[in-house]
Amino acid sequence: MRTLNRNTAGILMKQPVKVLQFGEGNFLRGFVDWIIDVLNEKTDFNGSVHIVQPLEFGIVHMLEQQEGLYHVLLNGIQGGKETQVTRLISCVEGATNPYKNYSAYLALGENPALEFVISNTTEAGIAFDDADKDFTTIPSSFPGKLTALLYRRYQHFNGAADKGLNIIPCELIEKNGEALKAAVLQYASYWQLPEAFAAWIEEHNTFCNTLVDRIVPGFPKDNINEIQAELGYEDNLVVKAEPFHLWVIEAPAKVQAAFPTAKAGLEVKFVEDLTPYRTRKVRILNGAHTALVPVAYLEGLRTVREAVEDPKAGKFIREAIFEEIIPTLDLSAEELEQFANDVIERFQNPFIRHELISIALNSISKYKVRVLPSVLEYYNRQGTLPERLLTSLAALILFYKGKYNGETIPLNDTPEVLSFFEKVWQSENAAEVTHAVLANTDFWGTDLTRIEGLEPFVAQQLELLQKAENIEISS
Repeated sequence: MRTLNRNTAGILMKQPVKVLQFGEGNFLRGFVDWIIDVLNEKTDFNGSVHIVQPLEFGIVHMLEQQEGLYHVLLNGIQGGKETQVTRLISCVEGATNPYKNYSAYLALGENPALEFVISNTTEAGIAFDDADKDFTTIPSSFPGKLTALLYRRYQHFNGAADKGLNIIPCELIEKNGEALKAAVLQYASYWQLPEAFAAWIEEHNTFCNTLVDRIVPGFPKDNINEIQAELGYEDNLVVKAEPFHLWVIEAPAKVQAAFPTAKAGLEVKFVEDLTPYRTRKVRILNGAHTALVPVAYLEGLRTVREAVEDPKAGKFIREAIFEEIIPTLDLSAEELEQFANDVIERFQNPFIRHELISIALNSISKYKVRVLPSVLEYYNRQGTLPERLLTSLAALILFYKGKYNGETIPLNDTPEVLSFFEKVWQSENAAEVTHAVLANTDFWGTDLTRIEGLEPFVAQQLELLQKAENIEISS
């Protein structure tokens, strides 16, 4: 089997480095780098990526061994049909471990062709750390490293206005661009850097809020030997992902012009406000996951795909999405329904085994964030109760009993939540249990017993579940 490198793959030409990427993990390589690779093929973007390893230990050495090359395998369902597409990613030009060579890392900021910084350093990655006293040695935090690099760039180009960068974080926190900018400015102040540098950050660098969406299971270790045999290469960085992709970016027109994804037919949306798209994702995709879990699990199903394809659970979640969640959202009906249909196809992906019990982690807080807003908005707009979403709540309450149909349920939540349910379920009275749960303002941020009709409906559904050990879904 051939070693994977640019010589064996016949890819010798390199484009100028336009993108500095903090993070070498599966998501960025299976999402962002895949997008940039398509962009190079279908437009005149003509740019490559240099990857920075944000933590001391990572896989930069593996990228170097393969000269930045690796394959992305897109497996899933599109248009009702199974699809499998393999792409050799060639846009990664090089990689740097700043912990081994900090000066080489800072020198990356002197590249005149550089236009973008993209990152995914986990949700905890965008944070200020006062232990980073200055930039003469490598800062521990990602914002600290970025500030040091930006300062080197500022110095090297004498604060030139046209050498500012478009900074596009992909960390899964709300207003990630604004949070990163605030941390960078905090370091500039903490390190007592010139006020002119802070002004350059403010005036000539663009920090974009973003929303990313693609399931990237990562390295397919279970059948990697078969995959490598099919590829004909010993690729140790294969990334498996679903075909669906969506990247929503709040940015001015100049960023869109510099990153012409529309010309490549990519699902990258440049918008003035991504809030509706975040709400859509949280309520339809994440909300459907959370609403489905207790209903399907108590029915004896164990994966998302099984649940969606089950006649009863599948009907339940489709009706919950189309009849109770979508009516609470403000984007166009066509756009919402298309996204919902894409979600159902993603749930049915035969190449991804998504365990319901893994989604059940911290289900109480997830229900509060992902489902409860749909319940409350539906009630406000329609004046009636969303019965499927509340049936899910009843199922969730029983799920947290920890036992059903003679089987122990492996609950995974905070000690406070588990302790509460252990005490509540000392009673077998559905009405008592329901009242205690709905009145717990620590769970929901409000007293749900005050919503007319909600408590008796949930109690009734819970009682039916207890008696029949079967879910009665209102039609």
